[in-house]
Amino acid sequence: MNKNVLDPVTGGGMLFRCPGCDEAHIVYVEPRDGPVWGFNGDLQRPTFTPSILVTWEYGYPPVTAKNFSEYQRSPWEHETRKAVCHSFVTDGQIQFLGDCTHALAGKTVPLPVWDRSWDWK
Repeated sequence: MNKNVLDPVTGGGMLFRCPGCDEAHIVYVEPRDGPVWGFNGDLQRPTFTPSILVTWEYGYPPVTAKNFSEYQRSPWEHETRKAVCHSFVTDGQIQFLGDCTHALAGKTVPLPVWDRSWDWK
């Protein structure tokens, strides 16, 4: 059974499932035009250096099939919010820093085993 928590991708990227965001994050460990992280080479108990900072903006409340037409009529009611996921990954554990905007801020948990059948959102 595969116990890898990483999925290597073309171009030197390593995907992992973030349990705080419930999404995939990627770090690059091979030379490229852009940030590159140090990596211990272990797909089951990875360590990346330095920290991993992922930020993005999203609409609030989220636009869904139910409220899509409402936002077409009144887009000013749709706000933009910023999300932050900031972590250290050490020996297969992900330590979420206090500036995270999700429920695992300040906690350390194991990275979940990578499962290709995971239903990406």
